[in-house]
Amino acid sequence: MRRNFDLLLTAIAPAIWGSTYLVTTELLPAGYPLTVAMLRALPAGLLLLGVVRRLPRGIWWSRSLVLGALNFSIFWWMLFMSAYRLPGGVAATVGAIQPLIVIMLARLLLGSRIRGLSIMAALAGIVGVALLILTPQAKLDPVGIAAGIGGAVSMAAGTVLSRRWRPDVSPLTFTAWQLTAGGLLLLPFAIMMEPPLPFPTAANLLGFAYLGLIGAALTYILWFRGLSRLEPSVVSPLGFLSPTTAVILGWWVLDQQLSPIQFLGIAIVLGSVWLSQRAQQLPSAGKSTPTDRPAIALKR
Repeated sequence: MRRNFDLLLTAIAPAIWGSTYLVTTELLPAGYPLTVAMLRALPAGLLLLGVVRRLPRGIWWSRSLVLGALNFSIFWWMLFMSAYRLPGGVAATVGAIQPLIVIMLARLLLGSRIRGLSIMAALAGIVGVALLILTPQAKLDPVGIAAGIGGAVSMAAGTVLSRRWRPDVSPLTFTAWQLTAGGLLLLPFAIMMEPPLPFPTAANLLGFAYLGLIGAALTYILWFRGLSRLEPSVVSPLGFLSPTTAVILGWWVLDQQLSPIQFLGIAIVLGSVWLSQRAQQLPSAGKSTPTDRPAIALKR
């Protein structure tokens, strides 16, 4: 029962991330990917730091920078680059390889078992996302494909390391450290590589507030909370809910039409998420792995 509650709470994060595309296109100025990413991370991180009033100590300074770079700076940078150079369907389909990468990295870094059913679930999720948003007219761009793969690798590594490196602090504090680090790393690049933002409208301010407070602060608190309680191979497939939510919001809010193929894609995605959770509940999943042991807090 507790595990199901943790899964449900963690799944809220990617479901909300699916609204990012709608908010970005409808409320934010176009053409500022680095600036938008920085403003999504840094103010939210500073706000959370003001709430928790606790800074990293010792080794957690460097680990917070690494995790902030992987989960936010590099991931969001590559994500926006991929989205700008590829049709949305191609970008999302490339990014959908993340659960497969997580399975491999979790084996290398955490000693987690590779289960055939988990591989099948991840492949089914990729197929479902492709049916959901990939169109025959989609054009491929090598740089965009490389950026999409790079973003997936970055987020996968951040997901696994967030499980391996678990400080003796709350998910709220852990999120504050990473968001602030990620935003600070993005700041110089946003200043050097993009022109200043135009004077924000009320819609712009609403969009930035939503992406920062809800789309970053709240969701990543839930995401890192889930990673502290569940295996990365359990948490990562929940990311398939993000493109599913994006398509459903497009249909509901923007009156976009859904084809029978897209409905099939939604069914396959949801089925792959269920299958990935089922894979972890098989008898072999009950055997102890290195990640089953309590984390040892490093206080320096």
